[in-house]
Amino acid sequence: MARYSRNDQAGVELPKAKLDRESVRQAWELFRYLRPHRVRFGVALVSLFTGSLLTLAFPYLAGSIVDAAVQHTQGGGGDMAGVNRTALLLMTILAVQAGLSYFHFLSFATVGQRSLVDLRRDTYARLISLPMSFFAQRRVGELASRLSADLVQIEDTLIAILPQFIRQCTLLVGGIALIAVTSLQLTGIMLVSLPVLTVVAVVFGRKTRKISREAQDRLADTATIVEETLQGIVNVKAFANEGYELQRYHDGLGKFLTATLRGARLRAAFIAFIVFALFGSIVLVLWSGARLLQQGEITFGDLTRFILYTTFVAGAMGQFAELYSQLQKAIGATQRVRELLRESGEVEAVLGPPPPSTLPRLRGEVVFEDVHFTYPSRPGVEVLQAIHFAARPGQRIALVGPSGAGKSTIISLLLRLYEPSQGRLLIDGREARDYGLAELRAQMSMVPQEVLLFGGSIAENIAYGKPGASSAEIEQAARQANAHEFIQAFPEGYDTLVGDRGIKLSGGQRQRVAIARAMLKNPAILILDEATSSLDSESERLIQEALETLMRGRTSFIIAHRLATVRHVDRIIVIADGRVVESGTHEELQVMEGGVYRRLATMQFRE
Repeated sequence: MARYSRNDQAGVELPKAKLDRESVRQAWELFRYLRPHRVRFGVALVSLFTGSLLTLAFPYLAGSIVDAAVQHTQGGGGDMAGVNRTALLLMTILAVQAGLSYFHFLSFATVGQRSLVDLRRDTYARLISLPMSFFAQRRVGELASRLSADLVQIEDTLIAILPQFIRQCTLLVGGIALIAVTSLQLTGIMLVSLPVLTVVAVVFGRKTRKISREAQDRLADTATIVEETLQGIVNVKAFANEGYELQRYHDGLGKFLTATLRGARLRAAFIAFIVFALFGSIVLVLWSGARLLQQGEITFGDLTRFILYTTFVAGAMGQFAELYSQLQKAIGATQRVRELLRESGEVEAVLGPPPPSTLPRLRGEVVFEDVHFTYPSRPGVEVLQAIHFAARPGQRIALVGPSGAGKSTIISLLLRLYEPSQGRLLIDGREARDYGLAELRAQMSMVPQEVLLFGGSIAENIAYGKPGASSAEIEQAARQANAHEFIQAFPEGYDTLVGDRGIKLSGGQRQRVAIARAMLKNPAILILDEATSSLDSESERLIQEALETLMRGRTSFIIAHRLATVRHVDRIIVIADGRVVESGTHEELQVMEGGVYRRLATMQFRE
């Protein structure tokens, strides 16, 4: 069972998995990204291990210097030249260790960052290639955390946690072995006191982490308040609720402060205990060592070595609780990322321009044959029932009906965001699922009701319909969409930045940019989702003109709530409760007594 720990920097929940054989095996499969760099990674491990062993030489040589100095002071014939040679050797070892430290730190950082770049790319490629059924059952924040918090945790493990773990293991094992050689009696004293310190450290550490999680939860709550307030800043100001939002934020900060101070008190008590217990154990060792020194059982150098080795061992043991916790989080993070990489994508995302399509241009004939559909997330609710209609090449088909009738679901099936549960969808007489998905979608385009523009320039947003398009092609598409005039009115022209989600442009301007994007793509099948709703009369006129140009010679599907916009289409399909209930032209449907379309038209045109 995975436990959860809060990432202090990201403020998101990270899985904390048990370190058993299976979890380590699964994590290691993800570490295949190290293989292209395995030589440098192996050399870095050897360098780290060698540097750790050299660290253990420091207490031994320091003890030798102390023994020689004591003998010389007491007139025992100590050779100061030997002291100098030992000191020089010690400095040489420190210089070599510094060089090894530089090399292994740089190597781990280089290998880790290069591996993580590959892993980030593959994770993102898999994420954007997954089907809509996957996204319908996941939260955006959860998926974003896999590209941020989870991969940052793996990065920290490769660059810092793993090397530190190896180093502390080397110091712990080597230190215990060398202090046992130095004095068995003092080793016994140390081994009695250190486990007690370790147990207390673990208990305090668990309580501290629990309080830290609570504090981060409260901080995350305040971040949510800020995010909601800024996203809805227009409503905040319209209702004059600045004071209310400030009070909400203040209350959240108060809860965060309470949790933080409780944690601070616990950490302060822990530090006080560590200071007393750790230095108390050192005093106990010194007292015992002094008695052994008086009895002539050890030398000053042995006592010096022992104290230094004890410090190394104590430091290593003190680090293990935190390192173990970090490794648990790293294992959990790799499990979540690996789960994502194991998901089956609907298309293959590749770097660079897409390969040339082998699919000839579609004629645009679309046939729904007895199509039923149920969303995977709602298996008990059949959204579409026996949908049957056909669109000939170049026809304009309007889909109308009450909200929730299934119009958008039909479009989702046409785009193959989902597959029919039953029945067939035919395009140019061939089942849609027999086409390559990327090639099929490359011949479709959509102008949505709520246009989402990316945060770049106007030119970049238009070129999204045809990556790599020339400036002349972009301008031509903008002219056809009646967008060139307003674009040229900006000081930066086509280089004007549209802002987050296109916030710097009006609704009508965003619609015309979206139409230009569709123009540039030159699709065989066009989808319009109420593209003129909520616009002023002038913007609607310009957009209607652009849409007339865009629909010319293309099979077009128009989702419409305002029936006045579809009176002149070739055919109107009326959808109600997931079924096709009526079909015909505006004039034909207007005269049907008791018809759904006539009822809707009567209400709208009366208004």
